[in-house]
Amino acid sequence: MATQLMDIVLPRLAKRLYGKVQRYRAGELNDKQFASHFASLLQKQYVWLARRGVSETDAALAIHAAVLVLTRPGLCAAATEMGMPAELVEAKAIRNAAADMAEHYSVDVNEAFDMLSDIVVRYGT
Repeated sequence: MATQLMDIVLPRLAKRLYGKVQRYRAGELNDKQFASHFASLLQKQYVWLARRGVSETDAALAIHAAVLVLTRPGLCAAATEMGMPAELVEAKAIRNAAADMAEHYSVDVNEAFDMLSDIVVRYGT
């Protein structure tokens, strides 16, 4: 299920996020506006999936994974700036996403971490 959802969610989210990033880089959005637009974008994606019968947990997993995949280059750049291995920074981001899923959905944090990690490896390369 996660793979099928990622094939749908990832391109949809990437296309919409790219437009926001371009506007942010052009100075049309400040940090606060970009964060607000990004949160709204994620919420709209979640609602779109729910209207198509995707469970809350599966939708959350797909959206968290898509965000991790799309931000992977930024995580790697941040790791380089901090002088840390990219794997550690990426693992921390995945751990945070897994903790969020465990807090808001009926999923074990370790199970969420494993699922998210698998998706990031599959789609993030």
